[in-house]
Amino acid sequence: MRPDLIRVVLVDDHAVVRTGLKAILATAKDIMVVGEGATGRDALTLAERFDPHVIVMDLSMPEMDGLTATRELEKAAATRNVESGTPATRRVLMLTMHSEDEHLVAMLEAGAGGYLLKTVAERELVDAVRTVAAGDIYLQPSATRVLARKVAKKEEHADERSRFDRLTDREQVVLRLFAEGHTAPEIGEQLSISPKTVDTYKQRINEKLHITHRTDYVKLALRLGLLTTDS
Repeated sequence: MRPDLIRVVLVDDHAVVRTGLKAILATAKDIMVVGEGATGRDALTLAERFDPHVIVMDLSMPEMDGLTATRELEKAAATRNVESGTPATRRVLMLTMHSEDEHLVAMLEAGAGGYLLKTVAERELVDAVRTVAAGDIYLQPSATRVLARKVAKKEEHADERSRFDRLTDREQVVLRLFAEGHTAPEIGEQLSISPKTVDTYKQRINEKLHITHRTDYVKLALRLGLLTTDS
């Protein structure tokens, strides 16, 4: 095998999809598919067996999904770096039917080197593999816009998150329970403290976060992801 070839492993639970991806990559003289799998667990095994430069992996798979597998690959790479002193070269290119809004940030935080929708794979797959193999991040323009919006949103609430993090553990629990609609006696019963003590915690929360009404508690909790809209 030529040393300059980009070694690729394909992991998708649909054999027909893997066949199509392999045919696309076969058009590139600098890329070789060295292994195929159908589950996230296969990805871990194939990564150890073939030491690929890029793992093109589906997000939704049986046994272990792509997100979990990516996290496990990152852990294995970190261990390898510590033991050998040589940086691991494997990187994940996530290939999926899901929209970027649903999974983009989670995949990048898990360690993926790129994110590509299956609907554009035929046009962009070769370029994406080369980009990820070179150590760069591959994102489509629409994904870049989504990422920018999410980063901006995160920064928008950074001050509130910082103030919330400065609350004591008990104060954070009381805030969340009030936001969920529990009364002081109910919270006291859950935490094995008196309603008067709950009110004391609430007063401290109000002073530290500059909020007063229950609606403020609910809005803050939603902004910080402490509740879901179904709570």
